[in-house]
Amino acid sequence: MRRPLSRRLAAAAALVAAAVAVPLAAPLPASADSVVIGGSPVQVSDSPWAVALASRDRFGGTRAGQFCGGAVVAPTTVLTAAHCLSEEVLGAPLEDVEDLRVIAGRNDLREAGGREVPVRRAWVNEEYDPFTNAGDLAVLTLENPLPADHVIPMAPAGDRAYEAGARARVYGWGDTTGQGDYARSLRAARVQVLPDTACEAAYPGTADGTYLRDVMLCAGEPEGGRDACQGDSGGPLVARGRLIGLVSWGSGCGQAGSPGVYTRISEVVGRLTTPSER
Repeated sequence: MRRPLSRRLAAAAALVAAAVAVPLAAPLPASADSVVIGGSPVQVSDSPWAVALASRDRFGGTRAGQFCGGAVVAPTTVLTAAHCLSEEVLGAPLEDVEDLRVIAGRNDLREAGGREVPVRRAWVNEEYDPFTNAGDLAVLTLENPLPADHVIPMAPAGDRAYEAGARARVYGWGDTTGQGDYARSLRAARVQVLPDTACEAAYPGTADGTYLRDVMLCAGEPEGGRDACQGDSGGPLVARGRLIGLVSWGSGCGQAGSPGVYTRISEVVGRLTTPSER
């Protein structure tokens, strides 16, 4: 299951506008759910805004220490899920993780292509609610900028990309079967944006979480089979060439009647303010 934000969206918005940040290692359980079920390999050169979060100190050298995903929304800004940076997932307080990096431009995590950029600052939404999973957002500020062509635009409120039935893709390096088979190369699965009513019926407020249409979005296929999974958390959901969601939570992976739930990007865009130089 994908689990998830902790700090205030207004503060995060400032970081995002300026520039705007999971497969788990074998020794630890995949708490940050999501890898792409029912997907296929894609070239990171065609989706350079899809990046991996990594810490070799916490997750070992296998797969470069990847544990979550992220989306590049400005040259020095990456959006990811708040729960990716929780002590539950990291196994230590965030401030104790000294080698947090974003891996960009690398298809196969076992190889040395692309670049690994240190994270200069991490902001976690303090309003993140781990019970409902609302507010599952974190913002990473990078030490060095990525190329401008790595940036994906964010879909504002009212964009047709959010309409039920819109075709979308979810990206990640996570579990590809739901059985702990983590991908080494970037994968993507085709899904569709589902009606809010279907998501509310699937998650009315149980131990799994509560679907809140103002801040969440769900996507998948009614019959299941295509979804994000463990290790995909924080990764991008893209429709019409724009970022519409971040992998957040769900029940199981690719199960009928249990769609994947995403942090709704229009809620983030709506709170952005012009930041001062950091």
